Amino acid sequence: MIFIAVRFTVRPEFADTWMSVVGPFTEATRAEPGNLFFDWSRDVDHPHRFTLLEAFADEAAGTAHVQSDHFRAGLEAMASAIAETPEIINVDVPDQHGWGPMAELSPRA
Repeated sequence: MIFIAVRFTVRPEFADTWMSVVGPFTEATRAEPGNLFFDWSRDVDHPHRFTLLEAFADEAAGTAHVQSDHFRAGLEAMASAIAETPEIINVDVPDQHGWGPMAELSPRA
């Protein structure tokens, strides 16, 4: 599994519309056969910062993603809205099953 975390700092005027800016890109990526998840969150302490967590089944799926038309269109749409170059973590995770249970915490009855 390829796991990627990307942190985006957007211009203040795009903070409240960021999800609309990335909406078509998000929908198209989630529809890719090799995409496992593609989830956005907004930083509660820095409202102009968004984090994208994404995963692809394997290297081939990740390569297909970055070579897609919607990837290029997404970058084009984001370029006008970001305040700085995004930061990225990209790792190959040997466990192909993705999410698993957290051993340290369970819901109380």
